[in-house]
Amino acid sequence: MPTKQAFGTWSSPFSPKAYAEMLSLNDVQWDGDTLVWHENRGPRGVLVAQTGTEAPRDLTGELSARGAVGYGGGAFTVGHGHVYFGIGSRLYRQPLNGGIAKAITPSFGEVAAPRLSADGKWLLYVYSYEHHDGLALVDAEGKSWPSQFATGTDFIMQPAWHPVGEYAAYIAWNHPNMPWDVTELRFVTLEYDRAGVPGAASTETIVGGVDNAIFQPEFSPDGRYLAYVSDQTGWNQLYFYDIQSRTHTQLTTVEADHATPAWIQGLRVYGWTADSKSILYLRNEQGFISLWRVDITSQQSSRLPGLEAYTDLGQIAVAAEGHTLAVIAANSQTSPRVVSLDFSPPAPPALSLQSTEQPSIAVVVGEEKRERIHRRASGETLPASALAEAEAIEWAGHDGETAYGLYYAPKNERFEGTGAPPLIVYVHGGPTSQVRAGFSVAAQVFATRGFAVFMVNHRGSTGYGKAYMNKLRGNWGIYDVEDSASGAAYLAAQGKADPRRFVILGGSAGGYTVLQSLVDKPGFYKAGVCLYGVSNQFSLAMDTHKFEERYSDSLLGPLPEAADLYRERSPLFHADKIVDPMIVFQGEDDKVVVKSQSDSIVEALRRKGIPHEYHVYAGEGHGWRKPETIEHYYNATLNFLKQHVVFA
Repeated sequence: MPTKQAFGTWSSPFSPKAYAEMLSLNDVQWDGDTLVWHENRGPRGVLVAQTGTEAPRDLTGELSARGAVGYGGGAFTVGHGHVYFGIGSRLYRQPLNGGIAKAITPSFGEVAAPRLSADGKWLLYVYSYEHHDGLALVDAEGKSWPSQFATGTDFIMQPAWHPVGEYAAYIAWNHPNMPWDVTELRFVTLEYDRAGVPGAASTETIVGGVDNAIFQPEFSPDGRYLAYVSDQTGWNQLYFYDIQSRTHTQLTTVEADHATPAWIQGLRVYGWTADSKSILYLRNEQGFISLWRVDITSQQSSRLPGLEAYTDLGQIAVAAEGHTLAVIAANSQTSPRVVSLDFSPPAPPALSLQSTEQPSIAVVVGEEKRERIHRRASGETLPASALAEAEAIEWAGHDGETAYGLYYAPKNERFEGTGAPPLIVYVHGGPTSQVRAGFSVAAQVFATRGFAVFMVNHRGSTGYGKAYMNKLRGNWGIYDVEDSASGAAYLAAQGKADPRRFVILGGSAGGYTVLQSLVDKPGFYKAGVCLYGVSNQFSLAMDTHKFEERYSDSLLGPLPEAADLYRERSPLFHADKIVDPMIVFQGEDDKVVVKSQSDSIVEALRRKGIPHEYHVYAGEGHGWRKPETIEHYYNATLNFLKQHVVFA
């Protein structure tokens, strides 16, 4: 029988130290029967390869492979027996069967998202240099200097090659838009010079623009079609473009999202089958991700069996031959894995063999298991039964409209509490993002110690349609604040949280919501936990990186016209209203929300005498990479909550 003990005081088998060292699995791709994936080991990005049933092997040694444009992503591509990857400002080429990595581009700006042509001769990749972004072209052996392939827009992502080299495609957009607001799908007809170097004979926008965001162009293996995702109906739906007839066909229609916000390069949500007859894709319904297949001719979709145990899937990669896919898979009680699946047609019905000795007993030959686990992000030393499970919830917001989130009840096999538990209200970053039903270290750290965890997908989040996402336009600091509070109150009314012990926690844009909530609703929360949060909206607009320097135009309005609103929604100018204890964390090298933002709010807390702690981490940027930082953050937060929430 579990021992009764006060919520928030339970000893937990879920150790911050152990999970601070958990791998981050970021991407997976095929080259023939060789599977290559990218994982972060602390601050280092490592490429790993596995051929057939051989043991996995590291490819990159001490080199740290990482896409360097914006927030990163798009670290590598594979093909023709080689892997191509970025390290800061250069691209490298390395044989998959062993050998030394060779730089194939000079050191120039930042690089990401390399894409190899079908014949293995050319690479397109995204570069950023002195505030200018574009696509560059280089030969795959690095014999010649790169050349500009596409320029003239503020941002570019997701280059794609036609299988016989007739065309290329990419996504482009301009300030003040973000990639989930307005983008264009550029279709390039290629021509080759006397030396056989490809270039753009013509470039046209075939879809996008005018409040329409396009995502992930991919040519079919037979070269007839170009698939993409568009939100023109109000939901991110899958389409294909018939190159010969120049017509567009919508493939999915259900009100679910089939894309994800392009915060980083190299994202994939679908892949063509080798015969070009269907597309395998990911469907997002209230943060739960499932695997589906759509037939190109009939436009009929069906759920693909084999991965139902997972509720979060990403970076789908379909092998160029046969019926195998790979994906990064997780659920709320299982940390991420690199998984492959044989999706070939089902075998004939199982045989029933009659025993000659006991005719009444049948021996059934079952179907072979088609899932294969190639890599685990953690040791998975704890059974699922020892961890908290995500529950999708919805409630009426302060204005009666529906809001969404995930709830984790306290979970520990050794302990149980009495009454209602303290509640951690977790606000995601972005704010144009979503908490999905994958594995959350934060949720497990707190839930296994006797806290309930409420992960808010406030209005402005993705995954619930475009209208829901656009609710935050001009309303940053309103819906995120109100939905966090109304969701907490809803859970308290359900007996799932103690209204006297609410805590609000968030990083980046979520950190802003923490600060704004403590300003607007003093006393509602018992404490706040703020990670690199925005305290001054003017400073954010002036000091952040290129990718987000015009983001606030949609969230608040353009300057100088919206200056009054920026001041109203800047917690720093209203910090005298804060009465609740706060712990603040900041990376010393943060280029997105610079250190002065946290310095300023902490100084305001000090002047007013509000109980607080301030932790600054050397060598960290916008988020933590070092295991020792992650461990210290969780331990400091838990100690702070014991003092100001559990025992207060």
